[in-house]
Amino acid sequence: MRERISRRELFAGALASPIGAAPRFRIIDPHVHVWVRDPRYPWAPETRNPPEQDATPEMLLELMRANGVERTVIIQVIYYRWDNRYLADVLKKYPQYFKGVARVNPLDPAAPDHLASLMEQPGFHGVRLSPAADASGDWIRGPLMPPLWKRCRDLGVPMTILAPVTRMPDVALLIDKFPDLTVVIDHMADTPPDRPEELRKLLALARYPKVFVKISHTWSLSKQPYPYRDSLEQVRRLYDVFGPERLMWGTDWPLVERYCGYAGALKLVREEMKFLNEEDKRWILGRTVERVWPFD
Repeated sequence: MRERISRRELFAGALASPIGAAPRFRIIDPHVHVWVRDPRYPWAPETRNPPEQDATPEMLLELMRANGVERTVIIQVIYYRWDNRYLADVLKKYPQYFKGVARVNPLDPAAPDHLASLMEQPGFHGVRLSPAADASGDWIRGPLMPPLWKRCRDLGVPMTILAPVTRMPDVALLIDKFPDLTVVIDHMADTPPDRPEELRKLLALARYPKVFVKISHTWSLSKQPYPYRDSLEQVRRLYDVFGPERLMWGTDWPLVERYCGYAGALKLVREEMKFLNEEDKRWILGRTVERVWPFD
């Protein structure tokens, strides 16, 4: 049964919205990236076509203030691969606003120790793995995974997975081994809206109480213009199975600027997901995030 908050608690936490008269809640964005074109933080050697523009925390903070977003989780961007130094410096500079999710090399037997060292640094809370759909991602089935997942569990930090929906059965096998580890699935597992049967692989993970799903990337997955009705139908199916207490939004800034923009990503949840009530929005826009990434 879903946990529900009281009407008194709901309205006590509501504040005036900077985007209009509608109430807003404590909003936390669980998915952004930052980077800077600076020789102190070189791109990984394998990076091709690096970004031509910076995406700095100062740029992000302006958007957060303009849209009433109080806190944000920064995901280590792939351009730096396993070099988390820039993110570490951002977390040290702005500890009141950000938490960070690191990356470690899943093919390195020392990855559990690297993860432990990173989690000792201020602001880091969790790791992200990104197995591809093809054979290059088969390491998710390999012998290096259980030690890394065990270390993540022992450290008490979440495991975040960016993977296509076809990898969800592989992820389930690992969750079976570590059912008490918090796992977050990014971007609805990139499930194509025109293949609704594939979503069942992600829905099947609802049997694990500590699995959460980001309903981000409605814009990039959709085959339709804003407000991406086909992707919203996927969100509704996830909502029916997981409930709002295990769903969280996310802008994926700055990549979202190619689509509906930062404010548009927030508007999708606030105004376009008609099946959500105000209590549901409070969970998806903040409270669920804090179950995984607690902020002071």
